[in-house]
Amino acid sequence: MYLVSILFASLAVTPLVLKTFFPYFWKDAFYLADLVRILLKFVLRRRRKPLFLVLDRFLEQSAAHADRPFIVFENKTYSYQDTDRRSNKIANALQRHSELRPGDTVALFMGNEPAFIFTWLALAKLGCPVALLNHNIRSRSLLHCFNCCSAKLLIAAAELQEAVEEVLPSLREQGVCVYLMTKQCDTPGMEGFSDQVEEASDTPLPQSLRSDITFKSPAVYIYTSGTTGLPKAAVVNQNRLLAALAVLDSTGVTPGDVIYLNLPLYHTAGFIIGFIGSIETGSTIILRRKFSASQFWDECRKYNVTVVQYIGEVLRYLCNTPKRDNDREHKVRLAIGNGVRAEIWKEFLNRFGNMDVREFYASTEGNVGFVNYTGKIGAIGRVNYLHRKLFPYALIKYDTERDEPIRDSTGLCVEAPKGETGLLVSKITDIAPFVGYAKNSQQTEKKRLRDVFQKGDLYFNSGDLLKIDQDNFIYFQDRVGDTFRWKGENIFYYIDWSCIDPYRWKGENVATTEVADILTLIDFVQEANVYGVQVPGHEGRIGMAAVTVKEGEQFDGNKTFSHVASYLPAYARPRFIRIQNAVEVTGTFKQMKVRLVEEGFDPACIPDPLYILQERKQSYTPMSGQVYSSIVSGNIKL
Repeated sequence: MYLVSILFASLAVTPLVLKTFFPYFWKDAFYLADLVRILLKFVLRRRRKPLFLVLDRFLEQSAAHADRPFIVFENKTYSYQDTDRRSNKIANALQRHSELRPGDTVALFMGNEPAFIFTWLALAKLGCPVALLNHNIRSRSLLHCFNCCSAKLLIAAAELQEAVEEVLPSLREQGVCVYLMTKQCDTPGMEGFSDQVEEASDTPLPQSLRSDITFKSPAVYIYTSGTTGLPKAAVVNQNRLLAALAVLDSTGVTPGDVIYLNLPLYHTAGFIIGFIGSIETGSTIILRRKFSASQFWDECRKYNVTVVQYIGEVLRYLCNTPKRDNDREHKVRLAIGNGVRAEIWKEFLNRFGNMDVREFYASTEGNVGFVNYTGKIGAIGRVNYLHRKLFPYALIKYDTERDEPIRDSTGLCVEAPKGETGLLVSKITDIAPFVGYAKNSQQTEKKRLRDVFQKGDLYFNSGDLLKIDQDNFIYFQDRVGDTFRWKGENIFYYIDWSCIDPYRWKGENVATTEVADILTLIDFVQEANVYGVQVPGHEGRIGMAAVTVKEGEQFDGNKTFSHVASYLPAYARPRFIRIQNAVEVTGTFKQMKVRLVEEGFDPACIPDPLYILQERKQSYTPMSGQVYSSIVSGNIKL
């Protein structure tokens, strides 16, 4: 009896002991159990015959919940069955009127609208991989993105006709067929496709069309580096897309949830998390063309939204809207995304209610990800034993001056201790592969890091600097020298500026190496070193370039503006250009950025000629001390 009493006493005090000395024990345990559940489901699906793909999960949901709302868009509702039938009509129309064959890549050039989802499902039924083009890009950049995936067909929204016409001569030379989602199109080389769709049958497509697909077959191409001049097409194969089904399920999203999707469908966050994730859970998507800070909560109330997505500064813009008495009157219980700063996280919860915020870390092409399942403000995730065994990763010491990992005397990398910032690298394995970029072996190889902890091993170089604290929480610190972020005027197509003015938007990642490649195409530029500089009173970094001019040539501000405007969206264009006699390099011939970043754009500190981008004059003009003072004081807005 005495032993029984001791046993019961021990059981009674155990929760208190765990809470005191292991405060995250139960959350870690539940995460571990959830990870095992998801892995088992994935393995069982991988073993199914015929091959089980994301499309098959959608067909399961359509059969089981035919009348359940799947997409709500501008007061129109499409059930799972409606979506299935509409995608069948598009697929049958393509079979009848095009020469498209299973395995042919199709480029999709559309904004956020139900037709985007219908068309992707149609192409999946035909066994065709899809390249998701950012419809904000134009001209040479659009053509580059199209050529990356070797597409045989381009399907575009009606409102993008002019953008397609800019590159139509090149498309016609390649024998590319162009379909416009409109009833009639008089432009030679482009066909209206809406009538063919309306006349087509909605009968299901045979599974045999997908019989040649394997898990290594490409499913979608998603473009990285924020659509700068030369974006990279990350290959997302069928295996990776199948694994991505779990992204919402793993955060507790259920069939009864209503998901507010205002992020672009061409982007990983909108497509994989919002759309693909909802297929797994059988949830309802409230699809919106544009983000609107002023209408966000009104629409959440109108549609009884329970789950919202965010990226970057979305939550800050919501916090910056005028306060209302009904700020906490909504049904949102979960916010999923990445890029929110700790102070904004706190402010958001204090103002709009104590909902769960699931900050995560991932990249389109990367082979490791984290999710903050504990709700620890500021963290992107937590070290978990099983997760690290399945997806081996580490933080290694990084030399920011030389822009390379630090290696010891044997040539191996050095792991960063807890509490210190290090470069995230993840081992490339069969479970955690790195597929790379389409038709870009050079950029693919740059992401591979060899001889990390032993000779011959191979890791994915994330390019991100993280930190793990003493409690095993993981924090994002910064990017290495390859990117900068800036709050631009013309960043994302989906922002409703009338609703958030005068607030500004935080931009996408901009790869400085790609911007440098664009600058060196100018006939008088010899070399270009692109980096981000801080502007007093502003968040993020704005683009700046240090260039050298070819012997016998002179810098031409008008020509430079015309060139970057042709190749780069507004947010990726360097705002300042510094003319140097020579670009400084390290002993291993890598460009040095640290001193340039520290010197910034102050003419008083920089002896070199300095220019500023002037949109109104469509030129780069000399930078003066007066202009610098006006920028610092806030009289000139960047």
